[in-house]
Amino acid sequence: MNVSVVMAAKNYARFIREAIDSVRAQTRTDWELLVVDDGSSDDTPAVVRPYLGDSRVRYFRSDTLGQPRAKNLGVALARGRFVAFLDADDAWEPTKLEKQLPLFDAPDVGVAFCARALMDEQGRALPMCEPELPPTGFVLPQMFTQNFVCFSSCVVRREVLARVGGFGPQWDLAIDYDFWLRVATHYQFAHVNEQLVRYRTGHGNLSKRLRDRVDTALSIMHRAETRYAVGGVVPAGVIAEGYASTCRTLGYVTRASEPREAVRWYLRALKWPGRRVLALKGLAGVARAALQGRAEGAPENATCNL
Repeated sequence: MNVSVVMAAKNYARFIREAIDSVRAQTRTDWELLVVDDGSSDDTPAVVRPYLGDSRVRYFRSDTLGQPRAKNLGVALARGRFVAFLDADDAWEPTKLEKQLPLFDAPDVGVAFCARALMDEQGRALPMCEPELPPTGFVLPQMFTQNFVCFSSCVVRREVLARVGGFGPQWDLAIDYDFWLRVATHYQFAHVNEQLVRYRTGHGNLSKRLRDRVDTALSIMHRAETRYAVGGVVPAGVIAEGYASTCRTLGYVTRASEPREAVRWYLRALKWPGRRVLALKGLAGVARAALQGRAEGAPENATCNL
């Protein structure tokens, strides 16, 4: 078995059929699929059951391990030379594995990833801006400032997991970011510039827990800086910008709906030297929006009222 596909699932019966079908449709057929059902209370077991007639599909039921431990269980049960991850609400294009696996002919490549297309909860394609090409090779400095790898797009050399370990159980969110930072200290990343993953967005709780995700990301960055010796590789200015840009992102996202919260995050971004002018511009933008709202007669309890 060449590729083990790990799919941790919880209460995604409405999506998981499409995810499994996309694995079975791969033009590369030397794979196994490990579905780790982490205590689903919906029809996930019933949806998966018909697929067990395919000897390559294996199903394991766990008792609410949580996302990191469920994925780690899948990795522990994997038998392939490579491990791919697919979230149960996403899907692959048929040539994904075929186009990614040759990238591992380069011995220093530990991770292969690809571009993604967006879809809504019903599976309809969503418009998206054409992204810049992500960095490749040894990407630790760039990874510190931005997690640019779509988790469902990645294939990882098995020895990478043996060397750096699996997903930290202390994190509930952004578990892939902590993992990529550890991987990037040792291995190169390679990329296929094709949208070989369909990433579902606009559903569930994770996309709505932005504040928690940012707090987690800041904790992961601090851990990387203090425990993974990132400071010996990543320049101090890049580290500072990583913290500041993360805070600015939350300020930007909340500036319209929660201006007071946005101000707090922009002020927090000023803590780190470097591109402070961007945080100041963000603060100015919040202030302009608040003044414009007052000028237009916004009520006193409107969210734009600082």
